[in-house]
Amino acid sequence: MSSVVEILLVAFRLGLTSFGGPIAHIGYFREEYVERRGWLSEGRYADLVALCHFLPGPASSQLGIAVGITRGGILGGFAAWLGFTLPSAVVLILFAYGISEFEGVFSGDWLRGLKIVATVVVAQALWGMGRSLAPDRMRATIAIVSASVLLLWQGSFVFVLVIVVAGAVGWRLLRQEGGDEQSDAMSVRVNRYVAIVSLGFFFLLLAGLPLARQLIDSLWLDVFDGFFRSGSLVFGGGHVVLPLLQAEVVPTGWVTNDEFIAGYGVTQAVPGPLFTFSAYLGSVIDGFPAKWVGGLFALCAVFLPSFLLVIGILPFWGALSARSGFRAALSGINAAVVGFVAAALYDPIWITAVLLPADFALGMVAFGLLVFWRCPPWLVVLIGAVAGVVLGLI
Repeated sequence: MSSVVEILLVAFRLGLTSFGGPIAHIGYFREEYVERRGWLSEGRYADLVALCHFLPGPASSQLGIAVGITRGGILGGFAAWLGFTLPSAVVLILFAYGISEFEGVFSGDWLRGLKIVATVVVAQALWGMGRSLAPDRMRATIAIVSASVLLLWQGSFVFVLVIVVAGAVGWRLLRQEGGDEQSDAMSVRVNRYVAIVSLGFFFLLLAGLPLARQLIDSLWLDVFDGFFRSGSLVFGGGHVVLPLLQAEVVPTGWVTNDEFIAGYGVTQAVPGPLFTFSAYLGSVIDGFPAKWVGGLFALCAVFLPSFLLVIGILPFWGALSARSGFRAALSGINAAVVGFVAAALYDPIWITAVLLPADFALGMVAFGLLVFWRCPPWLVVLIGAVAGVVLGLI
């Protein structure tokens, strides 16, 4: 139980300080779980990153759940999700209670500093992952080609295609390197029977909820189905869920388009996963006993697929990664993940954060604090927010 409490507290701190979106979250997680605490090796962390990019849903939240499960079982996975998600979910539910009163809080120069810090966190993650996951010419080439493809062509289909091609190249050309990589065992405290039941429950809900919705007239069922499907069918990051959620809540009249846009703007300004936007949407929907009830209900519905999929796949992922051919393919996929981070560092992170010479200067200072002075990320986040305000006054 002590490990579960530790997981909750560490994830809660990450939930308070992890600005910048899912790619930045991967950097924050790596700093905390791999570098600082040593809960996972670099290779096993990269395995989990690759796994979570294979699965539909919010990659960073699934990564946190997977790390929690390897550390403290299913309860540890829940603690990791709760700690990381709760801060932003609470803020967004509060925002739903008083949109006009809270809206002005989420604009200002402090956000400028936070965006720059997020850029630095991603750059640090790219530096560390590149040295360990793309150390030779072949894997570096895979990373560069992957980044170039993603920068030239957008879309979740391209994302999945790059993963598949990188895995095939790794299986064919990196078998020797793959056989020597990631040989350390990863403990997964999930019974395989529980994993199979979890996968079965996922597919049962995915297929059965739309049918039940046709037979039963219930707002609870309608909302649960809409948010569950949105969380089940998203590939390519949290931003992809936005059109799915908008199609569920705006045409039905549950949320106006103005309310939807206002909530999305606030979600960009708070730390934690973008999927907590669902907490705001559920709070705005009329028909629940209280706004916070609707918010928590929608939040649980959109994240439930992530739990079921991670619990269902993670026990088998360790067995697969023990095979030399699969590890070779995984070496190629991990090199592609380095390319994904490199592409995301430029677009959307760099092009939206580093606009002026002063921004670049602040970024260099933040990078030095993180890499050379080994300052904790939360402190660099605080310094970045204050520095953003100072830059706005100059």
